[in-house]
Amino acid sequence: QAFFCLLLCIPWGSSCPRSCQCTERAGAKAVLCSSRHLEEIPKDIPRDVVFLKLDANSITRIPSNAFRHLSHLEEIDLSRNAIEKIDRAAFKGVAPGLRSLDLSSNRIRSIPKEALLALKAKLRLANNPWHCECALQEVLWEARLDPDSVQDITCHTAPRQEYVGKPLLQVLDAGVNLCSVRQRSTDVAVFVTMFGWFAMVVVYVVCYVRHNREDSCRHGHGPRSLPGAQGQAE
Repeated sequence: QAFFCLLLCIPWGSSCPRSCQCTERAGAKAVLCSSRHLEEIPKDIPRDVVFLKLDANSITRIPSNAFRHLSHLEEIDLSRNAIEKIDRAAFKGVAPGLRSLDLSSNRIRSIPKEALLALKAKLRLANNPWHCECALQEVLWEARLDPDSVQDITCHTAPRQEYVGKPLLQVLDAGVNLCSVRQRSTDVAVFVTMFGWFAMVVVYVVCYVRHNREDSCRHGHGPRSLPGAQGQAE
């Protein structure tokens, strides 16, 4: 009975991840997991954490609902990791009071706009190998980006070679609309496909008519009609 009483008296969320250090900053709980060789986000982060530092690790992915139980979070630092994938629901349920989210200096090429647009936090996305596309443009226009880091969001790859190596903001300021570029590319692909099918039909008809004429000349008969026309005549 004493053991169970002791369990009940221990407040939930008061533990600290084994590889991290838990302390207080200005009266608020801070969990410091910087440079701890972490490959994933710890599962046992205290529920009352306000400041969470996970920078300088080897984290490669932010899964769905990674921070859903942390209702007091104000700052998350995930900079200088190896993050390549961010799930659409990675920040679902995160604290409404989240003020800062640092994703700079990772390996992020693209990000679902749904993952960030619902956040009110100030975002740092600099120094990632971005593929400049429509979703990234929408994040830039609609999300709250840290103004000091916007110029460092650079196009590592892009639909057109002249955008590569340039800050995304500079490309957009020049009047480029990456969403319309994607739409034009789709339209061109559809047009090319339709033209290819039309060309194949024309070639088939020409070859069939030519074969008919050659066959008629050899046998002294008039040219035969196309199979479809013959069926209609019957």
